[in-house]
Amino acid sequence: MDVLSDVIAVTRTGVPRAARVQWHAPWGQRFASVPGAAGFQIVLRGSCWVLGESGPDSEPFQVQAGDVVFLPQGGAHTLVDDLATPVDTPPCAPGEPGDSGEPGGSAGTATVDPTGADGPATVVLCGAYRLDPARSHPLLRELPATIHLPARVELRAIVDLLSAELEHPRHGTDAAVSPLVDLLLLYILRAWFDSEPARNAVTGWAAALNDPPVAAALQAIHRNPTAPWTVASLAAEGSLSRAPFARRFTALVGQPPLTYLTWWRMTTAAARLRETDDPLRTVAAAVGYTSEFAFATAFKREFGTAPGRFRAVQRAAAPAGR
Repeated sequence: MDVLSDVIAVTRTGVPRAARVQWHAPWGQRFASVPGAAGFQIVLRGSCWVLGESGPDSEPFQVQAGDVVFLPQGGAHTLVDDLATPVDTPPCAPGEPGDSGEPGGSAGTATVDPTGADGPATVVLCGAYRLDPARSHPLLRELPATIHLPARVELRAIVDLLSAELEHPRHGTDAAVSPLVDLLLLYILRAWFDSEPARNAVTGWAAALNDPPVAAALQAIHRNPTAPWTVASLAAEGSLSRAPFARRFTALVGQPPLTYLTWWRMTTAAARLRETDDPLRTVAAAVGYTSEFAFATAFKREFGTAPGRFRAVQRAAAPAGR
């Protein structure tokens, strides 16, 4: 797997949420901050304004049909039809307008006119992803708090499919919504990392993914995390000698190569322990450890608890709908 695919597959937990909502002016909706989540808002028809976490005093911006607003850290925000419209609705969870509770139940919903107004209509696709707060990937943590992507052809096809499933649910809709929301996240991230700000970054993950030697090493780690990687063998993936590669990788990624390798192996192991019933020896082998004892030692060093205990606690704490 490549880096972006892994970030989505391993760090996401539970079921992604989505809702298609039609508001009639005047309208406004607050969305609560949800730590450990990433959210998006996509205007399907009409337009609206986005207010940031500081409310009316923050710098607002307008979004048009096809525009995507992505909030990687799940920050609080407000959508409103006009800057003069007062907003007195209670905040809701991303992906569930009108419901301030935790995500649960069906993967997607469609709501028409929750305000009961009768002015010009705006249709918005809202969604949220639950991320593992203890293992949030630095690639996501380094993204801006709010990303505004103007309408893009490559996003529109997925948006149209997801919107149609939510507007007209049929047999299999729940099975279709989750992978479509995952695919949408992948395309949003890809669009951001292909954007001018990301391509011009000089440090961090945006720079790392646009740096051929470091990107090659990262792809090698994610493609085959069980390989007996060394700094020298990872440097060879990027066609650099050992010392220059190690300095370059550390400067861009923020961790030395083998430190990141261990972190990713343990993150992958945690996901397998949480989501499967695989024996510990199978989990150990899947992340590059031939010895179950060595794996358990490394896991406890990383998480402060044994793998079996970690699995039991995670299962006990898992919310409904997982």
